[in-house]
Amino acid sequence: MEIKLIHGDFVADGLGGILRCSGADALLARVLFRLTARRGQFPLLPQMGSQLYLLGRETAANRSSAARKFVAEALAPENVSVTDVLLSSAGQGRIQLEVLLDYQGSDLSVTLTV
Repeated sequence: MEIKLIHGDFVADGLGGILRCSGADALLARVLFRLTARRGQFPLLPQMGSQLYLLGRETAANRSSAARKFVAEALAPENVSVTDVLLSSAGQGRIQLEVLLDYQGSDLSVTLTV
């Protein structure tokens, strides 16, 4: 079970505790954390996180392949297969990613902006 986060904050259960999630929801929470955390920022877990924050340094022609590489690298410890990574412009120099996943035969997706 994972603690449910929305925009980096815990979600209250209304009874003085916090909500937890399990199954596919817990997997998506871990995936989103791994993709948004900067790789190398946790001294005791240097392989945690992704290098997606470096996408802006890539040329437009290389950006898609770099995004696929960074996503696959970040999600390697998880029991999930990356089926595709779709990129689009989010304005103001930001990039929106939609990561399509296969988890135990189910199609899942997560969207984030870098």
